[in-house]
Amino acid sequence: MRMVFRWYGEGNDTVSLKQIKQIPGVEGIVWALHDVPVGEEWPMDKIEAYKRQADEYELHLEVVESVNVHEDIKLGLPSRDVYIDNYIRTIEKLAKVGAKTICYNFMPVFDWIRTDLFKAHEDGSTALFYEKAKVEEMNPQELVSKIALNPDFTMPGWEPERLRRLAPLFDAYKEVSEEDLWNNLQYFLERVIPVAEQHDIRMAIHPDDPPWPIFGLPRIMTGRENFRRLLKLVDSPSNGLTLCSGSLGANPSNDIPAMVREFADRIPFAHIRNVKVYENGDFIETSHRACDGTVDIVDIVRAYHENGFTGYARPDHGRHIWDEQCRPGYGLYDRALGIMYLWGIWDALERNSKESA
Repeated sequence: MRMVFRWYGEGNDTVSLKQIKQIPGVEGIVWALHDVPVGEEWPMDKIEAYKRQADEYELHLEVVESVNVHEDIKLGLPSRDVYIDNYIRTIEKLAKVGAKTICYNFMPVFDWIRTDLFKAHEDGSTALFYEKAKVEEMNPQELVSKIALNPDFTMPGWEPERLRRLAPLFDAYKEVSEEDLWNNLQYFLERVIPVAEQHDIRMAIHPDDPPWPIFGLPRIMTGRENFRRLLKLVDSPSNGLTLCSGSLGANPSNDIPAMVREFADRIPFAHIRNVKVYENGDFIETSHRACDGTVDIVDIVRAYHENGFTGYARPDHGRHIWDEQCRPGYGLYDRALGIMYLWGIWDALERNSKESA
């Protein structure tokens, strides 16, 4: 397991590279060019600027999250080829700075959905929260307005220039079924996977968050059967998964350790975090500790260990603790605690394996 830490860039993150370097076992940053509009080719000078900053702290840039997919590609519009060409040129540029894994998603309109960015836990910490009844009743524009009340940080998946076109986007998706979305994903993968193979890069799709249809929009990356179908669309080691225990864990029927064991050789990137799911379908993000949520983090890490996982992992979202003022879900303290919890499980499994041998 190779530990990495998501970083949003100088001037766009409350966490510094100096701080990240001090977290035990972290070897690289998970990064992206958040100021480049979705669909545009990434400029080489900006990519190289990131590399210079990471090199200063001896952190690598091997994991990119995300090179977002333009809506025209998901919709299957004639203009999609222009955006796929831009995507391919971006892959080629990222290879020049050592990128090995590119995380992306294929969720229509919204990359992730929460109804509260700072829901209070009993201990006084706050975390991202999803209220099922509210989502079922609210207008999508109301949700966009709520997220926009957090203006201090870029919110990946909630780019203002794209969401200003919310009504036309919803109209466009009225004609797109789940099967259409599958076909459009296959078209995209058939174009980009051969390029990724040439550059020793693995594409790793992120599950839908949460993993079910919302606002009448189709969603297809929701669980085990769909992952099997995805991996067959283009059967290549470069067509893989970003297995996110938090996204998948919002649906308790998802057996995440079983997915790790089945798809181990096609998971280049793991997001490991916990959520507590309530009987009414609400869920809140918790500490990484297994007993604090619904997701069995211990068994998930055990599954990775059993399969000799050598891919990248990050602690993903954390709570907001110790009065930290930060991007929702992306503070320093709780994610660093999460890393140490994951290392503790991993080290115990390593010792047990050596003693058994």
